[in-house]
Amino acid sequence: MTALKNKTVAELVSENINTAHVFKKYDIDFCCGGGVSLSKACEDRNANIDEVILDLQNLVENGRSYNYNTWDLSFLAQHIKNIHHTYVEESIPLLIQYTNKVEKVHGKTNPELIQIKELFRKVANELTTHLKKEELILFPFIEKMESAYKNNQKLSRPPFGSVESPIAMMEDEHEAAGDLFKEIARLTQDYTLPANACNTYKAMYHKLEEFQNDLHLHIHLENNILFPKALAMEKAIFS
Repeated sequence: MTALKNKTVAELVSENINTAHVFKKYDIDFCCGGGVSLSKACEDRNANIDEVILDLQNLVENGRSYNYNTWDLSFLAQHIKNIHHTYVEESIPLLIQYTNKVEKVHGKTNPELIQIKELFRKVANELTTHLKKEELILFPFIEKMESAYKNNQKLSRPPFGSVESPIAMMEDEHEAAGDLFKEIARLTQDYTLPANACNTYKAMYHKLEEFQNDLHLHIHLENNILFPKALAMEKAIFS
């Protein structure tokens, strides 16, 4: 049990992605804030560590689970692009329509909808730029670096000097997007529907929560698996 307490939240989720559901239950951040020990995370969230550990030990895997930790970096990067980037790109126009329509109809009685609309628009704008930087700059270099590493080939330094620079920028942007969604979750009382919610209102809350959950997994895969491995690979190549 002591070993489990000392493991970081990020390590636990990397070993078994289904532990993310347990951490979500206790409102423990497993993406941007996943670098702390389980003990510290429970202390910060005022969660009973024995209950959390019991849930982790009794975790039953439902549905398909992937061991992302074993994937090649290029495969993981393509997975993130094909699954999570595509989800973001397809969901943004729908959520902009929902937030605009619901705010227009219910904004007078539920003024928090004005902030929710503005916050999501900000997330959408930032993520749209963020994804392109990953797809056009960071991911291609990671794939090129992995190919050179596997084939024992020489690799020139990229124009940005080190992969550490774009990774640091991406992590900062992840944290900013996560903070914006934390505020959306607060304003919606964790997506609790008001009594006057129409079907579009319900659809908006459901889609916002789904978007946040996908974002958490998306950030976890990059911050806790792809990026650390890319940094280690670069160090091995240029050492």
